[in-house]
Amino acid sequence: MSRELKGERLEKELARLAAMHEYENAHADVRFIAGIDEAGRGPLAGPVVAACCILPKDAVILYLNDSKKVTALRREALLPVIQEKAIAYGIGIVDEKRIDEINILQADYEAMRIAVQKTSAMLQAKGLADAPGLLLNDAVTIPGLEIPQESIIKGDAKSVSIAAASILAKVTRDQLMEAYDAQYPEYGFARNKGYGTKEHIEALKRLGPCPIHRRSFIGHFV
Repeated sequence: MSRELKGERLEKELARLAAMHEYENAHADVRFIAGIDEAGRGPLAGPVVAACCILPKDAVILYLNDSKKVTALRREALLPVIQEKAIAYGIGIVDEKRIDEINILQADYEAMRIAVQKTSAMLQAKGLADAPGLLLNDAVTIPGLEIPQESIIKGDAKSVSIAAASILAKVTRDQLMEAYDAQYPEYGFARNKGYGTKEHIEALKRLGPCPIHRRSFIGHFV
């Protein structure tokens, strides 16, 4: 990916990334800062996925940004780069049955706690620390955690750590929905990723729900 940028364009991209270290730099005394974000809060089907990611303080990953501002191809290319450069990361997945049971907000929090736990386990396995020293979250404060947290509005576009988590969560969830598309091809999950597109809603009305639909989300349609 780095071959595409040279000269002034490269300088501009590096400056953008440097600005996205603002929150990490503000906590320079914290050794391991983790970004947290989620994907799949709004869809009618499939899981909610959260990611937690700790990057080296000097990490430079070109094109890293809020996953919504990055094309699908670039997100997929960024995924292995983030995984390779990360000090530690974790993914939390909470399925549609659990979402229906406890509601999407609580499921979101549960996925985030799982992601933090897995990241902490990776830190421990490497002999680095028991847990991150600070969590930078995209617009939420996660209950049930003792780790200090900072909630940042639109954090996935302002923090490299949150942006990295955003990519991890989004690509992981998209891949899951593409796999579900093979099981339930009538709903177009590979295209809509479970969101309520016209095609998806029409299929839902025609066929009824499949096993991965969130029953608490589809009352208006079935």
